[in-house]
Amino acid sequence: MRLLCQIATATGLPDFSPSSILIRLENIHKTYASPGRVSHALAGVDLHIAQGEVFGIIGRSGAGKSTLIRMLNLLERPSEGRVLVRGQDITQYSDAQLREYRQRVGMVFQHFNLLRSRTVLDNVRFPLRLAGLDRAAQTARANEVLDLVGLSEHTTKYPRQLSGGQQQRVGIARALANRPELLLCDEATSALDPETTQSILRLLLDINKRLGLTIVLITHGMDVIRTVCDKVAVIEAGRIVEEGDVLDVFLHPQHAVTQSLLSESGMDADGWRDMAQGIGGRLFRLSFRGDATIQPMMSRVSRELGVDLSILQGSVGSIKGTPYGQLVVSAQGRAEGLQRLAAMLAAEGIECEVLRP
Repeated sequence: MRLLCQIATATGLPDFSPSSILIRLENIHKTYASPGRVSHALAGVDLHIAQGEVFGIIGRSGAGKSTLIRMLNLLERPSEGRVLVRGQDITQYSDAQLREYRQRVGMVFQHFNLLRSRTVLDNVRFPLRLAGLDRAAQTARANEVLDLVGLSEHTTKYPRQLSGGQQQRVGIARALANRPELLLCDEATSALDPETTQSILRLLLDINKRLGLTIVLITHGMDVIRTVCDKVAVIEAGRIVEEGDVLDVFLHPQHAVTQSLLSESGMDADGWRDMAQGIGGRLFRLSFRGDATIQPMMSRVSRELGVDLSILQGSVGSIKGTPYGQLVVSAQGRAEGLQRLAAMLAAEGIECEVLRP
């Protein structure tokens, strides 16, 4: 263990002590010039990523999310702007400093990028050999991370002998080999079936909790964001159009792109409108978080206020283990009860938005 701790400090990089903000992107632009045309992949991106959180970046194909995540290890250099890690602008690093920094950043790819002619063990030892460890230390650390990802019985196999999910676990183990401070996941589950995707997401959650590892992932699927992320940024045409806590963004999407992505994942914020045309009464959107989601409040509120509540649309789920729900309801009944409804729900921890007075 002492040797493994020495690996992290032998690079001469700044001390990675706990801090609230690990990464700060300031006014990031990326342009590509071709004859007669300049393309803007990123246009004025500002982001803050905190130590230890899982940060998701979601957008459609061509929105700029892959370019953005590659800024974090300078596989893409900004045309303008700064990439600050622990307050240091890594765009100003020398080649030697940048090589040392990249050893502190793990990356997991969509198509695994494994060495096909090397065993599982050799694939994971590869970055350790580049870091200058002796063979015994390489093997010890490789076995440690392969055990972490559940592949300790597959060390002598070759990638072709593994399933897609197992190959991605090798890729994750390889990314963890140098004890990174930051793990970048570039569409890490998009080549996998739904069941395998969930197993990889559970593994990433476990790694985040056990190692305190900061994870930044890009995806086009809201279900991925909902399962593992603490914060999310929505990118469109090279700009961040919405950002915040995942619960807030899911329950109160502001931008049309976010609303569209949620609708495609089965959370259509406006699906109630056609149904509401034939129903009288006031309309409310009720948002639940945590314990309020599983309490029988609706029936109790209805009885106490003498108000009839009809559900026009609803969804219940969990975001990184936290229950949440959202209902659109029609409320009819005594005027006094209708006037008290929003206040009573708020007292129970339920957000109440009036859609139709």
